[in-house]
Amino acid sequence: MYGYMHDPLLQMGAVGIVAFLVALFIAAIFLWLAGKLIGIEKASIGRSMVAILGGGILAAIVMVLTALVFSPLAPLLGFLANLWVVKVVFDTGWLKAFLAWLLAAIIAGIVMGILAFLGLFTLGAISAL
Repeated sequence: MYGYMHDPLLQMGAVGIVAFLVALFIAAIFLWLAGKLIGIEKASIGRSMVAILGGGILAAIVMVLTALVFSPLAPLLGFLANLWVVKVVFDTGWLKAFLAWLLAAIIAGIVMGILAFLGLFTLGAISAL
């Protein structure tokens, strides 16, 4: 019609970018909250976003490279790479990084359960991930 924003592919791309940024921010809130509860002094929303994004990218690279050599180790080494990024970004030890990661997952699960109970979120939506 009038201009490039009427192209459905561009609109889907814009929506995808916004959805990615919103998901990144929400995940960062969970990791930040977990870091604060664990007692990590340098935990912040910004650092949490860097840890989630950097950890995901590094884990993906490590898993692909490991899968080329010995695929059974790929998930474990990918997880350790992700955890290492959390450790470095928060400037903390391995145990606190692991506990923050674990607590963030638990908090996210609790929030999703509450939202599902209230009818604002369906657990079936997780299967699309």
